[in-house]
Amino acid sequence: MAQILLFHHAHGLTSGVLGFADELRTNGHPVTTPDLFDGKTFSELDEGVAYAESVGFEALMDRGVAMADDLPRSIVYAGFSLGVMPAQKLAQTRDGALGALLYHEALPTAMFGRGWPDDVALQVHVSEDDPWADHEAIEDVHRQVTGSELYRYPGGAHLFADPTTPEYERGAADTLMDRTLAFLARIDERHT
Repeated sequence: MAQILLFHHAHGLTSGVLGFADELRTNGHPVTTPDLFDGKTFSELDEGVAYAESVGFEALMDRGVAMADDLPRSIVYAGFSLGVMPAQKLAQTRDGALGALLYHEALPTAMFGRGWPDDVALQVHVSEDDPWADHEAIEDVHRQVTGSELYRYPGGAHLFADPTTPEYERGAADTLMDRTLAFLARIDERHT
């Protein structure tokens, strides 16, 4: 079963993110959930974003990338919003990546100095009217990556997959998990 490195969003490593990881584990996938915020969590997204700005987005991304050092190279990288930064960078630049699961955001591939590797699968999930997401970058990545999957969900909720956030939407979260598990099953089929 595909191993996953899952990065949290700007609320921090919430019980919702840990619960998401546990559901993946229940389905047989080993999951590592590093804490980019050194134990800090924030009830308000704006507070978490302000904390991330004080630390520096580049520093947080580098911290996340370094957390992959002790893991195998043939894994799937996943991130929620802020966590997309290290997840996407690793998927694009660390040899051996199997895939990337980008939740609520994607970044221009040019940020990482090279295009998307041909053999790295990609799935992106975002709300249609999410005010935090860079929809142009999401569309651009989807167009660039052959065979990528882009799922748009109704409404404007940002972190709809985490039940500890006020934007949680159970139906969308359940659909996101089903699509995630199907994506991982295809990766397992391809690499066994």
